[in-house]
Amino acid sequence: MTPATPEALNEMLAAHAFTREAGFRVAELGNGWCELLVPYSPAHERPGGILAGSVAMHAADVAFWCAIKTRLGMEDGSVTSGMTTAFVEPARCEDLSCRAEVLKLGRRLVYGVAECRAAGRLVAHHTLTYVRREGGG
Repeated sequence: MTPATPEALNEMLAAHAFTREAGFRVAELGNGWCELLVPYSPAHERPGGILAGSVAMHAADVAFWCAIKTRLGMEDGSVTSGMTTAFVEPARCEDLSCRAEVLKLGRRLVYGVAECRAAGRLVAHHTLTYVRREGGG
């Protein structure tokens, strides 16, 4: 098992268009958790200057993907099977941080949560379920 490090995860994020184009970067991680930074971009705005909810959902999904890799290694191929999101407060022209945590690592399923914040304010809360699969980076 290749351990997940900030450097290895950032290299992985830079290697895939769906994460590279969003500008995601791992800020911190530990056993079963990961915090991503999401830089502000006008491309992420919906009309009215509000950050599109899809950006927070994308960040939560990727942060949880990385959090799982801190437990199962870089080779783990687990994939999203479910996600529920509650939008709490809008973000406007602000960077986001998103911290995800594995709550239960089962034989087939992984359960967890993520929170997206802007300037310390809770923007969105997410619950996630992944299906464990071997391989797939």
